[in-house]
Amino acid sequence: MPAEEAHRVVCHLDELLERSGMTLTDLARAVGVTVVNLSVLKNDRARAVRFSTLTAICDVLGCQPGDVFSVIPAHAEQPTRARSGA
Repeated sequence: MPAEEAHRVVCHLDELLERSGMTLTDLARAVGVTVVNLSVLKNDRARAVRFSTLTAICDVLGCQPGDVFSVIPAHAEQPTRARSGA
């Protein structure tokens, strides 16, 4: 797979935040990372995530890593997500 090809990992922070009644800012404070870093993760633009960050996200949201991320099958069409400049 070429390095510039988009990954197929999808982040579900939007759904988890909605379910928990938290904002991205609330989660950033609780996890100890910047809102910008969580936004990059939430909008599927992250290239990596530290296990310590993932662990903290799971602890705060009461979930498992598989609840935060899923992988789109290789044969499936990539979903189109609106990308904001924020």
